[in-house]
Amino acid sequence: MATLGFVTPEAPFESSKPPIFEGLSPTVYSNPEGFKEKFLRKTRENPVVPIGFLCAAAVLTNGLYCFHQGNSQCSRLMMHTQIAAQVFTVAAILLGLAATAMKSPP
Repeated sequence: MATLGFVTPEAPFESSKPPIFEGLSPTVYSNPEGFKEKFLRKTRENPVVPIGFLCAAAVLTNGLYCFHQGNSQCSRLMMHTQIAAQVFTVAAILLGLAATAMKSPP
């Protein structure tokens, strides 16, 4: 029967460094991109999303202005238009994701 005891590892684990597994790199990106570079890359990949976002923001601003002025008919129209712009933006995001998934190699 084997006796139980403490097992000493061959090399001590260093908590300051990530573990290295065979076939995996500890760094995710070799050249991390900044916010501006990522924003421009994503805009080039799917330019319809920022357009939809800007339209929804413009309609919201106009709707709030109409609400402040007391024009309830215009305010209500702008809120309905904002919902349509948001639906358009979400549809653009989903279509962009589908196109990216179909384009990328398996």
